[in-house]
Amino acid sequence: MNKIVLVTGGSRSGKSEYAESLLESYDDVLYIATSIITDEEMKERVARHRESRNQRWDTFEGYKNLDLAIEKSSCRCVMLDCITVMTTNLMFDREIDYDNLQREEFDIILNNIKNEISKLITACKNSNKFLVMVTNEVGYGLVPEYKLGRIFRDMAGYINQYIASLCTDVYLVSCGIPLKLK
Repeated sequence: MNKIVLVTGGSRSGKSEYAESLLESYDDVLYIATSIITDEEMKERVARHRESRNQRWDTFEGYKNLDLAIEKSSCRCVMLDCITVMTTNLMFDREIDYDNLQREEFDIILNNIKNEISKLITACKNSNKFLVMVTNEVGYGLVPEYKLGRIFRDMAGYINQYIASLCTDVYLVSCGIPLKLK
């Protein structure tokens, strides 16, 4: 199989629904949910995602060392929703002073996140799995007012470019309509 797909788009663009539609004919899907419940709003979002998800699929909740979950799974397909949340979680996995972040530190964090993604993709390739990943396109708006917002926007942009370079197919979803970019 070895197909690696990235689905990107803005908030509420329909990207998750489109990504799920790519796998709707499969029963053996490992759904990787990367969210961490931090407040009531996130709790409600996670509950909505759980309810709308194909109930035949296996679910793994986590955001790091995902290669191990993939290697343990007998599923032929993997869906990860979402890379942007995974990036956020990895950025805040340890205490970092983002207000005083230097370029060298940024590069270390970026490379650590790329390494997690590389391990994930390699595990799928080695296991001959069909991988679909969802991410957010966060760089279309205004330049964030705060440094942390700018760091996050840049980090997400670099991560999306990196992943897209490794994918066989890339889709941009806008208004619920997918456009194949690669």
